[in-house]
Amino acid sequence: METRGDYTLDFSRSAQQAERIHAYLVRSYWSQGIPLSLVERSIANSMCVGVFHRGDQVGFARVVSDLTIFAYLCDVYVLEEHRGRGLASWMLEAIAAHPDLQGLRRFILATRDAHKLYEKHGFTPVRRPESLMEILKQPAYARPAG
Repeated sequence: METRGDYTLDFSRSAQQAERIHAYLVRSYWSQGIPLSLVERSIANSMCVGVFHRGDQVGFARVVSDLTIFAYLCDVYVLEEHRGRGLASWMLEAIAAHPDLQGLRRFILATRDAHKLYEKHGFTPVRRPESLMEILKQPAYARPAG
């Protein structure tokens, strides 16, 4: 756990406030409509870091990884009223320095609008995008009929 002024950064899963995380993710462009149960499951199965302001979670990021070769950074956010204080960069620096994430061959992420932030932390466009493939289910969190 690290502190900067009234803010605390914490990697412990037990510190993450799933309801507050869900409240942001459900309105984000990448997780609209995500059920709370899936947010809880993603926290339980990922490396998570949260930023807390006087006990309330105001920022979050998670890493899905084998902790050896590959990692995927996702669900990164800072609440609007807490932006402009370097909190996202603080989370990214802490993730990059985490002992379990050293020596990875590939660390990826997807973003629609935060390229400049991630470039400051070493991320670059995919060198060979033609080598990447995906299965994308849309809409992601629709309930099955019947």
